[in-house]
Order: sequence, then C-alpha cells, then structure tokens
Amino acid sequence: MIHHLHLKETDPDVARLIDEEDERQRTGLELIRSENHASAAVLETLATTCGDKYAEGYPGRRYYAGNEIVDKIENLTRDRAKKLFGVPYVNVEPYSGSPANLAVYVATCKPGDTIMGLDLPSGGHLTHGWKASVTSQFWKSVPYHTDAHGLIDMNDVARLAREHKPKLIWCGATAMPRVIDFEPFAQIADEVGAYLVADISHISGLVVGGQHPSPVPHVHLVTTTTHKTLRGPRGAIIMVTEKGLQKDPDLAEKVDRAIIPGLQGGPHMNTIAAIGVALHEAAQPAFADYARRVVENAKALADALKKRGFKLVTDGTDNHLLLVDLTPSGVGRGVFFHLALERIGLYANKNTVPNDPSSPFYPSGLRLGTPAATTRGMGPQEMETVAGWIADVRDAISDYQLPTEKEERGATLKRFRAFLSTDERFASLRSDVEAFCLRFPVAALKND
Repeated sequence: MIHHLHLKETDPDVARLIDEEDERQRTGLELIRSENHASAAVLETLATTCGDKYAEGYPGRRYYAGNEIVDKIENLTRDRAKKLFGVPYVNVEPYSGSPANLAVYVATCKPGDTIMGLDLPSGGHLTHGWKASVTSQFWKSVPYHTDAHGLIDMNDVARLAREHKPKLIWCGATAMPRVIDFEPFAQIADEVGAYLVADISHISGLVVGGQHPSPVPHVHLVTTTTHKTLRGPRGAIIMVTEKGLQKDPDLAEKVDRAIIPGLQGGPHMNTIAAIGVALHEAAQPAFADYARRVVENAKALADALKKRGFKLVTDGTDNHLLLVDLTPSGVGRGVFFHLALERIGLYANKNTVPNDPSSPFYPSGLRLGTPAATTRGMGPQEMETVAGWIADVRDAISDYQLPTEKEERGATLKRFRAFLSTDERFASLRSDVEAFCLRFPVAALKND
C-alpha cells in the first residue's frame, strides 16, 4: 500500500505525477518483456534509510565508517544469490545490467581485444558489441547472427570464433523467443580459449524457476539484471562459476576491482537490500509456479496471435517473449503498432526482426512479453483477449504505411498520431482495456 503522505506534503507536484503513473499502471497493461511489477516488500525496501548509507568498497573493506549493518545486508544478498543460482561467487553492486557487462569486459579483456556477441538486429544487446555502443569502440567486435528461422546460427558462431580467436564470447539475447543452448557455445569457447559469458538478464527468473536451462555448468561468468523475470528492483548481479575460477583463480577478485575502483563508486545499499528480498521471494515454491505461468501465457499469446494471422519470428516461443514479424503488412510497421497499442493502454515496443528491411528506428517488428501480466494474475484466457485487441488495432491502422522517402516520415507519423487521438475506435478500445486491467490489480497498489 503506497500513500505518499510525506511526499504529498513536501512536494505535491512530484506526488501528483507519481499518482498519475500509478493510475497508468493500474489501467493499462505492460507487455514490454523487460518490465515487471515488484512486490510491495521490494518497493518498501527501496524506500528505506539504507539508501542514505555511503558504502564504497565491499563488506569488511569499506572506505567509510558505519557499515556494520549494510555489510550484513550485502553478505546476506550475496549468499542468497549464490544459493539460488548455484555459483561460488557473486557481486551484487552493479547499478544496472550495462555497467555489469562493462565490468566483465574490464575484468577479462584488454582494450583492443576481440569479442563476439549476437548482432543487435538479430536480437542481441547493445553491450554485446553493437556498433553504437562503447563496447565496440574499446574492443574489436565480431558479431554473429541468427539464421533464416530466427535462431542463433551456431555454424556462424563457430566459423567466426575460429577465424578471429576472440577473448570473450557473449551468449544471451534481448529478443530471442527460444531456449538458448549453452553447451555448444561452451564447446566453441573452450576450443578457441575464450571466456564465455551468459547474459541472462531476460531469463534469470525462468532459470531459477526451472523453466529454462541454467548456463552455470557451461560458462565462466553470468550477468543478469534483477528486475525483469526475476521481479526485483532495477539492479544487476555478476556471477563467477566454478568453471570460471578454474580458468582463472583470480577472476572473482578481478570482477570486484572492475566494479570498484574501476567503474563505480558507492553501491546503492537500498537496491542491494531489495535484491536480497527479491531473491528470497524467488526461492519460494510459489515463484516456480509463477515462472511456469509466464511461459504458459507467452505460448497462449503466441497461439492466439497466430490464429489471427500474425507471423511470429521462430513461429512461437519457449520463454517469456515473442517477436511479431509485421513485414507481411508492410515495412517499418513496428512504430505504428507501438503507438497505436499505447493509445489503448497496451504497452509494447517496436523492434527489429531478423533481416529487417527497415532501420532500428523504424523497425518491422513488435516485441511482447508476459512477465507483468502474469504477476497481475492473468492467464491464457486473458492472453486470448489481449490478442484480440492487437488484431483490432491491426485492422484499424491498416491504411498507414511507412513512406520510403525519409523526409515524409515525420509528417506521416504526425497525421497518424492525430488519427489515434480522434478516431472513436481507439477511445472505445481504451475503455475496454481499462475495465479489463482494473480486474487484475498491481500488487503494490491494491489498497492504495
């Protein structure tokens, strides 16, 4: 229950905006695969005096006094992560996933070393060496790709690894609807002597919930954010496996040094405490049931969309997300769906599809996920309803296409936004979505 009493008295402007965000979340549905709803306990932990404590360093090795209690909090959170993921070492201080991944580079590579990761348009992450990221400026990036079916092309991975002898290989993705098989990656990395790092930011909750194989037996390091399927606060964890310590007994110490003094200052102790709470929740039997239902809902949504004529990358999903290929109805359609769905209270995101004929800014795909909907208690029947609304939106916007001339795109999108605000069909759908969502309260807002 969140009342914001002190905030409303001190700063009514910010309090009003937070109330508006609460209302947006109540009356709409997050289908963005990287978003979730943290529990009231996690949110309460974030708003504690732990956030006031400066704790630069590590437990027992701080640069400031007064850390006796937060040392215990960080150690407890570390121990919970070690047990939950089955690893000998963790660092829970990264501010988010991108700094965590950058720290892995600093711990394992020298500037100019060759690294490999999944190409961003194929579903990879910026920090896996995409050309717009600093990770491709400090290190030589050799991206691998997906095949014609949208699956990771392991022959491509093997060929590139043998040719370029990378120092580090990433396995992990942000838009991969299928199970990632870590063992073939390990065979390739071992063959060329590379560090193998699994970025499981999107699937870590499914891993601990028993719905996706763990990378731990196969890789040297694991990184994950803590707020997606793991359903915690916005933070990150770096893990070193037994295999990683066998490759380099000093690897854990190198990771620690990469975080501080290498990249960060004082950790956010309120976030670390909230990560600890989330890990405790993830260790309960109910969380395994939650992870199972996330996948069940994703499969149900995929089937319902296919039934309505939508084309899916890889023709379905094994996890929490699905990627809709909109190219049958035109190039660059993702931005139109993104805006139209937002208008009715369904929040998704435009996304590239493999071999996208358009650009990342005007992509031809739509990425959907079920973690937040599942947290709110929705099931396969509700996914059928959601798919029906997405099809309604498709029919309503069928006349709009992305102009081939770049100069015309801004004017077209301006007309499209005006269309969304005035066409009565969207107002009617917005009312339907709101009534639907109010039947499934956001847990932390139930009694507000």
